[in-house]
Amino acid sequence: MKLRMTTVFAASGLIALGACTDPSLNGGQTGNISRTQQGALAGAAIGALYGATRDDDKNNQGRDAARGAILGAAAGAVAGNILDRQAAALEQAVQNPNVQIVNHGSYLQVILPEGILFATDSAAVSGVAQNDLYAVARNLNQYPNSRIEVIGHTDNTGSAAYNQDLSQRRAQSVAGILTAGGVSSARIVAVGRGEDQPTASNATDQGRAQNRRVEILIRPTQ
Repeated sequence: MKLRMTTVFAASGLIALGACTDPSLNGGQTGNISRTQQGALAGAAIGALYGATRDDDKNNQGRDAARGAILGAAAGAVAGNILDRQAAALEQAVQNPNVQIVNHGSYLQVILPEGILFATDSAAVSGVAQNDLYAVARNLNQYPNSRIEVIGHTDNTGSAAYNQDLSQRRAQSVAGILTAGGVSSARIVAVGRGEDQPTASNATDQGRAQNRRVEILIRPTQ
């Protein structure tokens, strides 16, 4: 019975939050909610579960779940709002239209195609691309509560060992520019994935071009 009551309170919190969606915040589309609202919903669910399981005497689990949902929703909304603002600032700061900035709700993904970063088989970042990377660095300094993963990717042309080494060197080059832009090296991890994580088919030139990229993942720490 107590477990059912906990579930009811958690579900009620989620429904209530979903009902508060303001269409004016989403281009008039009630079917899509903002990242702030998504964070609130996720936080409510986690908070409800946490509140119910932290009750030492097992009394009033429904009340504890409701309290947890409220606190979790508030924390989730704050985190979601910060990512919304950081993503918007990045979109304004980065000049190259081929750079993609994707807000996944719990982290940001900056996708930089090889063509704007490197010459063929090179790990030296082009001068034009450096400007955008310094813009990313300034953004990361404005939002310091995150850890950054710089991940290099290649297509499957050539040996796997060569591609792994090239992707690692490219990731390190991008990470080095972020560090030169003032981002603490303690926040950054550079990793090469070689040809192991394609996003498109390597059977076509277009697909291989999409696979040759460096991604910057920005994961909030609080």
